[in-house]
Amino acid sequence: MAHTICLIASEVTPYAKTGGLADVAGALAKHLHGAGHDLRLFMPLHAVIDRSLHAVAPVPGFVDLPLEFGPHRFRYSLHRAALPHSGAAVYMIDCPELYARPVLYGDAPDEHLRFLALTRATLECCQRMGWSPQILHCNDWHTAFGPLLLRTAYAWDALFARTHSVLTIHNIGYQGVFPADRVADLGIPADLGRLHQDELRAGRINSLRHGILYADAITTVSPTYAREILTPRYGMGLEDSLRERAAVLRGILNGVDYDDWDPRHDRYLPRHFGPGSLDVKAQLKHEFLERLKLRHGPRTALLGIVSRLTAQKGLDLLVDTLPVVLAQRDVCLMALGSGDAHYESFLASLQQRYPDRVVFHRGYSDPLAHWVEAASDIFLMPSLYEPCGLNQMYSLRYGTIPIVRRTGGLADSVQQYDEATGQGTGIVFDDFDVPAMAWALGRALDLHARPAEWRRLVGNAMAQDFSWQRQGVLYEQLYDELAGA
Repeated sequence: MAHTICLIASEVTPYAKTGGLADVAGALAKHLHGAGHDLRLFMPLHAVIDRSLHAVAPVPGFVDLPLEFGPHRFRYSLHRAALPHSGAAVYMIDCPELYARPVLYGDAPDEHLRFLALTRATLECCQRMGWSPQILHCNDWHTAFGPLLLRTAYAWDALFARTHSVLTIHNIGYQGVFPADRVADLGIPADLGRLHQDELRAGRINSLRHGILYADAITTVSPTYAREILTPRYGMGLEDSLRERAAVLRGILNGVDYDDWDPRHDRYLPRHFGPGSLDVKAQLKHEFLERLKLRHGPRTALLGIVSRLTAQKGLDLLVDTLPVVLAQRDVCLMALGSGDAHYESFLASLQQRYPDRVVFHRGYSDPLAHWVEAASDIFLMPSLYEPCGLNQMYSLRYGTIPIVRRTGGLADSVQQYDEATGQGTGIVFDDFDVPAMAWALGRALDLHARPAEWRRLVGNAMAQDFSWQRQGVLYEQLYDELAGA
């Protein structure tokens, strides 16, 4: 069944990205458009977006429009681009007062207002287009007030009478909390009783909680994470509201956009490879190590990291294990990322201590990220928690064996390798402690030292399919259920 779907996200690949939300929003939109749905994706026109590179053009008749809610008055225009490899319509809200900033997110007092405006401008663009979406699909705290706004500020409009709302939680650690004295910013004065009263009394408003309370369906980005966030350990204070709505909560593992992440046609690699041409992967590894000026021999294992450098990503485990591994084993390390200063300092100090074995590139580079995935033997992703994660799935496709902790989407996408049966795709450990991390690294390196065993493991990894053709169908089934309700 074809649907009209309005998808809203604060960031979308390839236009603006800080994390997996951007990749998922772009890839899901591409899948839905390709499946025949009338999909329209809305996002801010951030200052970082290169309008000429992406052929971003104004939409006639949608110039200098008013946007009024609560005590606020803004003017905005609408621009349009076609999603690469797709043609799906991406609409960008151009409001310089809110989005002409050097970074996508900040800590300014109007941060909540920026995304309330995005959500309202999206709904008002639907009104001006005369386009009635069957599904309003919101993502994370930034657009989590969408379901409540449908029931309040826009309930009068028959255009939305049959619109059902979906909220996808990509990371419950980010909730969009702002002071209760800014309640007028919501622009729903007659409906304040719908707000979470305990939080109002506590002096705060939680954007994500209100999405959880009012969305017709709630999804997370993996089945395991959907179960985890019902508990105090992972629910980050929202587990009570999630348990109340457990009947409409489900986990759908993210897919991978293999147009971008596949060694058989990766645009950043000079040569391509697949399961039957692993000699090319070995050549790329050699070239990469030479380019990085790292000392290596024929059996040196290359460890790769591409990550935000935060506690969530399990970096604390690596602080105690990587120095020991570098001192005792034949390994090199390439780390790409930025984040908390003490993790950056740790990786920089490793590079200083082992200048011919370790390279740390602070920041992010898309070409370098692809090279790390293609050239590494082992990918390190020992997360404290991980709603889904994408790099472990990229790694599998590139024959780069992931070491992961059994949590969230890591548990759903990587299976422990069993030498007795020859089944499994990576190295998985349970406990978040240094002995478990050391065991996982040791086991991976021991397997790497046995070429026949390693080839079997690599073959298993590369045979996995996490394409959006498989995962996107699960969203379509959810839309079918809602539209038929």
